[in-house]
Amino acid sequence: MKQYKALRLLTFLLFAIMSANAQQAISLYGGVIPGAKPTPIDYVEETTTREDKVVRVSMVAKPQLYVYQPAKPSGAAVIICPGGGYGILAIDKEGHDVAKKFQEIGVTAFVLKYRLPSDLIMKDKSTGPLQDALQAIYLVRKNASVWGIDVNRVGIMGFSAGGHLASTASTHFADMKIENQENISLRPSFSILIYPVITFGQYTHGGSVKNLLGEAPTEEQRKYFSSERQVTAQTPPAFLVHANNDKSVPVQNSLRYNEALVKNNVAAELHVYQAGGHGFGLNNKTTADDWFERLKNWLKANKIN
Repeated sequence: MKQYKALRLLTFLLFAIMSANAQQAISLYGGVIPGAKPTPIDYVEETTTREDKVVRVSMVAKPQLYVYQPAKPSGAAVIICPGGGYGILAIDKEGHDVAKKFQEIGVTAFVLKYRLPSDLIMKDKSTGPLQDALQAIYLVRKNASVWGIDVNRVGIMGFSAGGHLASTASTHFADMKIENQENISLRPSFSILIYPVITFGQYTHGGSVKNLLGEAPTEEQRKYFSSERQVTAQTPPAFLVHANNDKSVPVQNSLRYNEALVKNNVAAELHVYQAGGHGFGLNNKTTADDWFERLKNWLKANKIN
């Protein structure tokens, strides 16, 4: 058994080294996936690209981490959760493209291809994505020395529904849903939330709620997954970006999360653009301003990078 574990760790480290340019992906669990059902033979991951040129991944059953390691790591790291309403992952626009930007500034970036909620592959589909986010934090911290990462500077980032996942991990990190015998802290050091789904209440994104919780979620479920209602003094600092004219995920999502952070004396910075709608990724074409430049300033001001 010990030999098997040693071999599995060696395999993981080899994959980590080979994945420096995201040419390969690391299996998130390397074995049994918690809460998983046997995957049906016809449940096959699909990658599609439409006229908008956005690469979409669906039916994810095997979660993975793609690693983008800088030539000179600063010690900071970020785990990126692409959005897609918990139905697909905009894996390039809100994943790989963003990771490359972090790589350029010395931040080691990890794109998380998390499982999308499905009763076909999960015993409880509402917990699958959160398990994957927490497992990603666990793996990055456990193997921090491999990538030259400071365990005190490991953050999480998300776009849209990926922002909901990142905020859920930021507020429920103590709700242990994965195996963690080493008792490694799963609290993100910081969070970056770009037009995030935050609430499962009045201003929510209906598709995200339905995909994660089903047709008739309970009030208890809605409360648990409304991150603005879960903020405490231990919630990590956050950087948020939203557009006032976002019709898919109303700006109130970011406003209420920011308000909750301020109420609990947690450092937060919120940038609200006049326009831009939803899903603009790195480039809000309605403004000459570059939110990633604002993020770089925030990371420096908070001594993260």
